[in-house]
Amino acid sequence: MHQPPPGPIARLRSLRYVELHTPAFTEAADFYEDVWGLETVESDTGARWLRGTSDEHHVLHLTERDRVGLGRIAFAVATPAEVDRAARQLEARSIVPVTGPGPLDQAGGGYGLRFTDPEGRLIEISAQVEAVAPRGRDGAVPVGVTHAVLNTTDIDAAVAFYRDVLGLRVSDWSEHQMAFLRCNSDHHCIAFNQAEWTSLNHVAYEMTSVDHFMRGLGRLRHHGITPQWGPGRHGPGNNTFSYFTDPSGLVCEYTSEVAQIVEDAWVARVWRRVPELSDLWGTAGPPSKDIRCSMAGSPDPGPLAPVDAPDPGPPALPDTQGAAPLAPVDAQEATA
Repeated sequence: MHQPPPGPIARLRSLRYVELHTPAFTEAADFYEDVWGLETVESDTGARWLRGTSDEHHVLHLTERDRVGLGRIAFAVATPAEVDRAARQLEARSIVPVTGPGPLDQAGGGYGLRFTDPEGRLIEISAQVEAVAPRGRDGAVPVGVTHAVLNTTDIDAAVAFYRDVLGLRVSDWSEHQMAFLRCNSDHHCIAFNQAEWTSLNHVAYEMTSVDHFMRGLGRLRHHGITPQWGPGRHGPGNNTFSYFTDPSGLVCEYTSEVAQIVEDAWVARVWRRVPELSDLWGTAGPPSKDIRCSMAGSPDPGPLAPVDAPDPGPPALPDTQGAAPLAPVDAQEATA
């Protein structure tokens, strides 16, 4: 008898945090706390956990490693029972967890599991992570991490995995170059960019309002740091943007006012990639070669790859890397 494919493993509530690997650990930790506006919650030798203004225990986990890259992406679920159910659903798909299900041995604790996606990224889902008292949102500092954009060599396979296994929903496409996926009412928590290698494109941090966003840019300017692309406003997601690079060379973004999705009313569309409309405000101009190169990153085999894996060498810059989502068209007018 034919068995229907198993459904998504869990109902993800939010993107909880990202872990970044960096050989420039001290410089990166100082940047994210003293300049970017996060606050250290806990630290250890070669590790730092930093929070925003929300009650999330940490939104960024920095780990000292020889290779720059993405450590893991963590999503929140409601209860430990959902974690256990996710483990059973993974087993039905012949996906073996790397860790768990069970108590997590990490700052903030929690109950969760970790597994890898088809391109070697480490994914965590967790519940009952310790909360912290909110800092208040008057300061022009990040609330938390709101999305991560991931470079992929197969955008269709990546979207299918995160949709069918993780239960994310496609909000929009930017032609067949980018796909935007959500887990809650925010337009996207994960986006995929078709590229020549797997790597982290950038991590975005939410600012409370466009006023906080602009004041945050002002604070960075006082530190002698100006945007490498921005400020502007994207098409898909309607969110403001300004992009910077941290001391590791990884791209970080301030953003605000992301579009809110009403599930029963939203219809995904395909957006045409028109250079003159890459920024709806018309203030940012096209992305520079430098920021495109930083968004391309270096080929990342994933955090579980052997440390002595061969270095693939510096990549060539893909023509479309780092380009912004652009002007909207109806889905029937373009191919996704």
